[in-house]
Amino acid sequence: MRTTAALLCTVLMATAHAADHEEAARARALAEELRCLVCQNQTIADSHAPLAVDLRKQIDRQIADGKSDREIVSYMTDRYGEFIVYRPPFNATTFLLWCGPFLLLAFGALIAWRVVAGRRRAPAPLSDAERQRARRLLE
Repeated sequence: MRTTAALLCTVLMATAHAADHEEAARARALAEELRCLVCQNQTIADSHAPLAVDLRKQIDRQIADGKSDREIVSYMTDRYGEFIVYRPPFNATTFLLWCGPFLLLAFGALIAWRVVAGRRRAPAPLSDAERQRARRLLE
């Protein structure tokens, strides 16, 4: 009987440890998707700012409450705005964020093409009046 009880306790402890490890990995993955509002160029997983620590604790609480990843991210964006999402979704408000670099690249390529094409064109030949004026200036 004692052996069975010890075995049961071991199995329960291993299951609890696996669940804790799974929740910690999930919390870490969520923290890597959210931007630190203080540091701005770091995720809350990488930041040591007090606000990032509080946000990580909030994620842990919500995971313990049984919230899904989508619900947790939705809670954070409702509370702090879309800026908190490290990789913002493509929508009307983030259009320039996603397409801006490509639009600038295309505009720069168009300008470069126009400059190069302009240099390749041969100048128009001089008229007789322009030739005579140039001769007079050179003499």
